[in-house]
Amino acid sequence: MELYESEIVELKEIYTSDLKKEIVAFANTNGGTVYIGVKNSGEIIGLDDADFVMQQISNSLRDSIRPDISMFTNIELLQEGNIFFIKLNVSQGTKKPYYLSDKGLKPTGVYVRGGTTFAPASEDAIRMMIKMTDGDSFEANRSLVQELTFNRLNEELKKRGLEFTEVQMKNLGILSSDYIYTNMGLLVSDQCKHSIKFAIFQGTDKLVFKDRKELTGSLFAQLTDAYKTIDFYNGTKATFHDLLRTDERDYPEDAVREALLNAIVHRDYSFSGSTFINLYSNSLEIISLGGLVSGLSLEAAMLGVSQPRNEKLASLFYRMKLIEAYGTGISKIISCYKGLPVQPKFENVEGAFRVVLPNIHAQELSAENEKYLPILGLFESKKEITRSDVENALGIGTTYAINMLKEMQEKEFITKVGSGRQTRYIAKQNIV
Repeated sequence: MELYESEIVELKEIYTSDLKKEIVAFANTNGGTVYIGVKNSGEIIGLDDADFVMQQISNSLRDSIRPDISMFTNIELLQEGNIFFIKLNVSQGTKKPYYLSDKGLKPTGVYVRGGTTFAPASEDAIRMMIKMTDGDSFEANRSLVQELTFNRLNEELKKRGLEFTEVQMKNLGILSSDYIYTNMGLLVSDQCKHSIKFAIFQGTDKLVFKDRKELTGSLFAQLTDAYKTIDFYNGTKATFHDLLRTDERDYPEDAVREALLNAIVHRDYSFSGSTFINLYSNSLEIISLGGLVSGLSLEAAMLGVSQPRNEKLASLFYRMKLIEAYGTGISKIISCYKGLPVQPKFENVEGAFRVVLPNIHAQELSAENEKYLPILGLFESKKEITRSDVENALGIGTTYAINMLKEMQEKEFITKVGSGRQTRYIAKQNIV
């Protein structure tokens, strides 16, 4: 028998743990054959204990490589004279990429064959193999990250009396039939790589930041944290009708909830970027990546037509009673502003979807704040002002000036520094 190394043939004198990398590389490329007990020159030298080596190979195939590769391999014990050696045939697998179970779906665990050697696959190559094997569904594709935990999801399911078993994980699409975590699993795991970037601005544009934060973790953690953050800044205006008091939020809570859910459930997670939430003095803006599903127009979406991009994620949110029915989100947002002078805006462009919820009290606030303009005008020529400056500029008494300055501090237009006769005021933000 004449043997030599090639793109589909590998010769090994002895068994080593690196053999599993060779097997993975052949399965991920065009298949090949490994001979153990043969020198690189092609000389057959045999093995001292061929049966033991065959058992080692079988164990390695079973325990060290995922998905199951056994059906694509065949081990033969060959004999030439009194010499025994092994032929391991590896066919190209149908569930690529195959990888070392202790390394995972990353370059250190995925190998491909090139010429007469094997090499780590790039992340792009790994993604391409996953897409070719699993199809175009992002949710169903195998996750590149396999070290996942689901503490937050488990908590949320328990609150609703739902179980979180291995069977449930498969039913929800978190685990594949080969017990490999999917991208759906990655999204709802504590290790979710996507995030929400939250920014609060002074005034009606992005010139000055008041605060910013990035919300990470499971999508359920991000949803909760985003809602709490908006709620913290969502002011309340009290009105009285006869003796009855009515509290009204700047942004209708149902509209905020629906806009957040739509952004999280329907965004395109094949994009690696973050979902953006921008809060201005007069509006709340939510921008999610991906835009509407191809073929679905904005007009159709506003009529209630729905085609979930992430069907498994939407199904989970529906099961957890976070969404009531598909396609009702935009309609609910619109109904929250029914009869009001300001209306929500929806914009669909290639690669992104934008929702703008107007502050229903913004116009009232602007009118109320006009009385502070003369005081704010003092800062055009001074970095700091005193109560006396206000009295002189407006021709008002001490008590009225004190009350005006107190109101402006509460509205965060100015900041008080010092005390007693050293009290002065510094401009903090532009008027609404």
